[in-house]
Amino acid sequence: MQGIRFPLTTTLATLALASCSPTPPISTAPAGGNYSSSPQVALKLTPAQKSSIGKKIWQNESGGKVSGLTHWNDGEEFPSMGIGHFIWYPKGFNGRWTETWPEFVRYAASQGKRVPAVGALPDCPWPNKAAFQRDFNGTQLSGLRKWLASNITVQTEFIAYKSRAALPKILAAAPAAQRARIQRNYDKVATTSNGVYALVDYVNFKGDGTNPREAYGGQGWGLKWVLMEMRDVPSGQAAAREFGQAAKRRLDLRVRNSPPARGEKRWTPGWHNRCDSYGRPL
Repeated sequence: MQGIRFPLTTTLATLALASCSPTPPISTAPAGGNYSSSPQVALKLTPAQKSSIGKKIWQNESGGKVSGLTHWNDGEEFPSMGIGHFIWYPKGFNGRWTETWPEFVRYAASQGKRVPAVGALPDCPWPNKAAFQRDFNGTQLSGLRKWLASNITVQTEFIAYKSRAALPKILAAAPAAQRARIQRNYDKVATTSNGVYALVDYVNFKGDGTNPREAYGGQGWGLKWVLMEMRDVPSGQAAAREFGQAAKRRLDLRVRNSPPARGEKRWTPGWHNRCDSYGRPL
């Protein structure tokens, strides 16, 4: 992928100062709160960088297909929306996974982008996959896909915002003895363009690791867990590769600890392919 060119000494924290992007900054405001600019913590990406990362994430989640912008996986109780497959729970369902679609809707509104009316409902109006698939080519889901395909940038900005907001949460939630290690590994990974992509993508892919419900047997797989899992390697491409390997180890542990009825092993090849992409220069 072309178009992302960060100096090797650049980290996510310094991207805010380095970018000349004219687009609104992505602040680390709390979920559901005020998303206004905060120069001290904002993460800015140039339009070219947003485009490149957004397309890569869309490719990861659904092969870059418009039809994949509204999707309901087999065996899941909820649909996944947008390039980042943001989770949207039907009314009455309260799963272990962090629901992100309503937060994206609020973020988009704060940037002057309003989703179609059906997407702004507090709960997913389709109670199950069968109902979702029956309406797949109807006006509501078709309209959502059209809007999402036309608003890739704001989705990418939201994913980057979530990634930048993750580190303070992770450090606050982590054991005190692990905090320096987490910060050190984060900084090592963020010294390459593909490392920055990895940190942005992985939070969207598997969360920040601070939700205690996103774990099996007390063992999680989000960003916090991957940063703690990483072996001691130098900064640069070695760190980006190790991040991908550590992510695969945590995801393999998740599969081993998961309820057999979920059949999570079927997702392993795709998960591994995605993690391997983190170690390849962009």
